[in-house]
Amino acid sequence: MNIVSLENKKSQSISVSLGGQDCVIRLIQRESFMYMDLTVNNIPIMQGVPCLYANKIVRYKYLGFSGDLFFLDNQGESDPHYDGLADRYPLYYITEAELVQ
Repeated sequence: MNIVSLENKKSQSISVSLGGQDCVIRLIQRESFMYMDLTVNNIPIMQGVPCLYANKIVRYKYLGFSGDLFFLDNQGESDPHYDGLADRYPLYYITEAELVQ
């Protein structure tokens, strides 16, 4: 598992290589939840997916992303919020091999 570095911002877009895939992760905090868009190798994979505590975000292999992403909470079991992205709510990338273990 790898941690994807984020900042405490309501809206951010980061470019990162995950499992050999060139990814752009866009996060935006709304009143209800934080939402994620994911682009892989310049192809939009998913848009507007709610980020929930310990839930896989991509979920479906047919979308064309190898591995998955999920948030945890270092202080409990809350859904991620922008003001804790740098420390409280780490975003993890898990490889395809780690998913099957």
